[in-house]
Amino acid sequence: MTAIANAHVLIMATDGFEESELFGPREILMGQGARVSLASPLLVPIQATVLDDPGKTIRPDLRIADARAEDYDALVLPGGVINPDALRTNADAITLIRAFVAAGKPVAAICHGPWLLVEADVIRGRQVTAWPSIRTDLRNAGGEVIDRAAVIDGNILTSRSPDDVSAFTEALIAMIEARA
Repeated sequence: MTAIANAHVLIMATDGFEESELFGPREILMGQGARVSLASPLLVPIQATVLDDPGKTIRPDLRIADARAEDYDALVLPGGVINPDALRTNADAITLIRAFVAAGKPVAAICHGPWLLVEADVIRGRQVTAWPSIRTDLRNAGGEVIDRAAVIDGNILTSRSPDDVSAFTEALIAMIEARA
């Protein structure tokens, strides 16, 4: 069992991430003692959005190309429209998601973040949720869409929106702590 205080969680994002979906889980996880790292395509500050308006910036700790699933206990994929749309064309990002899923480690995607799970082709036959406008994409990728704040199927956790950040993060913490 991995206590959250001993966990190392990777967040993967680029410009256009929804501010509360990165900073919210990050702050909650760090507040409980977890170590949290941020990976992005480049080592330059990335800009959040709050809905469609510019938000805070944050500097990544490492490049996605340098991240390895074996170094972390879980992966978090924030939404925002721009962020996952950009990352789903990044081969290193998709390879990393597949590595976490293959290793059985928790992969948590919120709002538009599940677009990355569609691109990685890891939701076929799983129950998932997301922002309403991408639910058809999830169904077309073989997922069964459930309308709940947090949906766990195996090692994949999905969530609907910024309003669900607390439920999303609580579910992620439970997944990390339950992992043997």
